[in-house]
Amino acid sequence: MTEQPPEKIKAEIEKLVNELNYHCYRYYVLDSPVISDEEYDRLYIRLKGLEDRYHYILPDSPTQRVGAPPLDKFEKVKHTEPMLSLDNAFSFDEMREFDGRIKRLLKSDEDLDYTIEPKYDGLAIELTYRNGLLSKASTRGDGYEGEDVTQNIKTIKSIPIKIAGDGEIPAEIDIRGEVYMDIEDFNNLNKERERKGEPLFANPRNAAAGSVRQLDSSITASRKLHLACYGVGAFRGIDFASQWEFIAWLKKARFPTPAIVEKHRGIEKIIDALRKLEEKRKHFPFETDGAVVKVNDFSLQKQLGVKTREPRWAIAYKYASHQGITKILDIQGSVGRTGVITPFAIFEPVRIGGVTVSRSTLHNWDEMKRKDIRIGDTVVVERAGDVIPHVIAVIKDKRTGKEREFPMPNKCPACGSRVVREEGEVAVRCIGLNCPAQVRERIIHFASRGAMDIEGLGEKNVELLYSNGLIAHFTDIFTLKKGDLLNLPRFAEKSAQNLIDAIERSKRTTLARFLYALGILHVGEYASKLLARNFEKLDDLFRVKPERVTRIKQIGEKTARSVSDFFNDEQNLRTLKTLKALGVQISNPDFAGKETGERKGPLRGKTLVITGTLPRPREDVEALIEQLGGHAASSVSGKTDYVIVGENPGSKLQKARSLGVKTISYEEFLGLIGENE
Repeated sequence: MTEQPPEKIKAEIEKLVNELNYHCYRYYVLDSPVISDEEYDRLYIRLKGLEDRYHYILPDSPTQRVGAPPLDKFEKVKHTEPMLSLDNAFSFDEMREFDGRIKRLLKSDEDLDYTIEPKYDGLAIELTYRNGLLSKASTRGDGYEGEDVTQNIKTIKSIPIKIAGDGEIPAEIDIRGEVYMDIEDFNNLNKERERKGEPLFANPRNAAAGSVRQLDSSITASRKLHLACYGVGAFRGIDFASQWEFIAWLKKARFPTPAIVEKHRGIEKIIDALRKLEEKRKHFPFETDGAVVKVNDFSLQKQLGVKTREPRWAIAYKYASHQGITKILDIQGSVGRTGVITPFAIFEPVRIGGVTVSRSTLHNWDEMKRKDIRIGDTVVVERAGDVIPHVIAVIKDKRTGKEREFPMPNKCPACGSRVVREEGEVAVRCIGLNCPAQVRERIIHFASRGAMDIEGLGEKNVELLYSNGLIAHFTDIFTLKKGDLLNLPRFAEKSAQNLIDAIERSKRTTLARFLYALGILHVGEYASKLLARNFEKLDDLFRVKPERVTRIKQIGEKTARSVSDFFNDEQNLRTLKTLKALGVQISNPDFAGKETGERKGPLRGKTLVITGTLPRPREDVEALIEQLGGHAASSVSGKTDYVIVGENPGSKLQKARSLGVKTISYEEFLGLIGENE
């Protein structure tokens, strides 16, 4: 028989459990810890040691979140009150119709109070608490019966196992919410799965749902899941007059709630709030496909009731969809400026996110094979970040047997030259020196914003000039005359002069921009800046050896070999001398001194990462960091010196805290560099 621990040990265990749960709440819900990770770990280890020694474990102990043995299957759970779905609205007129229906049902013309919150794109969950303790967690299922996922839900550290805080504790309550995964964590999970050769999740919602429905809770625990609580089912021993009052109680009871919850009187103010929420949507770290609007007063909700499977008192306003389903009509190859041939799909036009999409990159032949994409397939297309469309899945159930694979080519589709695929690479590359597709793409890249920044010389005008024989190489840009342009469609006196002026301005550039404009294989914007920091003049790169380039930190052998090959090619050197003769003047404000590899400035040698929204555009802040000697990185690691935290920070903040990386506000960043906003 296990001996009961002394009262003072019980008291210490209870104190540790309360402390640790409070710090979990501050870290995972408020995003505002008051102790270091090391201190939290010290308390946790002490608690675990006492529990193991005295076999006295409280039900809400943080040690009980993970460790249950894998299940054979999920048990069914009946919901005390149905978890109903919501009716949808796709326009502001439909929102006004929703308001009108409610007023007619209530026989009132008075404006109503509504609440509004983001509609999370995740998995609906119900949490059942009895006397303050989490007793059951279940999925929505068909609305009447779901699956018991309690041991998995306990692994999500933002969910309280015991109701605490200042809120009143009910005898029983069913709290509804959405389990979701941040976009950055979703991308990282898919990268890891790709590395292991595992199938990728189509979107964050599928990743969250798949993570919750794991028979082994340790897998769920390894995923970065969050919860937003927004609704209530059955409850007793407590009373709420309204949705607004319920949300206030959730916050007091230390539950995570939606990122934004607002209350407005009248449908026109709600429509204004919908507009603002849609604008804020792109800054959220999570996926949201709309907003939920609810009648605030619970007594009015009861009076309005439900219709079949939907409440009359709530509606989901849906933004234009991120995804669409369409059919692949054809697959073709596109040749880029470096000769890489990229397969792309031509679709039956489909409306996604308010834009008609008719084509999408398929990335490479390995990716096509992995997804088994064929001509004639019905596919799910997504606009990543509301911009770039890509195929995320094939609906194989719709195959008829007439679908055709698109094989890797052995000849360039633009010039017919032989194509090669280097060992260990996925890229298929045309080796034709005079490939017209490469010429056009090189000119477009040379004139682009991050390169020579020639305003007015975009893809369409490059194609126009090329097809009319005015430019066949990017050096020809600097020989253009106004009279040449006036003979072309789309060019009048003013537009022709504007382009000539833009070309003239572009002749004064920096070494970093110029190197990027040249389109050297494996040399992007960042590598161009590294080269500019280490070579004072363009001529210093002429006939450079790869060993010299590899002395630069963060430049590998492949890039060094490419740089050396480029600057040891006599034809390339003649081209560079031609550009100088045409008036191109190159300065180098980035140069840091011979072979130092570090720039001067208050951020010299420092690596900084940005998370959240800052008062000025992120790219401007990153450019400032680079200008002051620092490195603006995209992800947090143990080598990161500072993480600049803006509004609505993402998972980078948690990563920084877990690694002990110093976090600073935007104002502290300005202080660090000696600048006033």
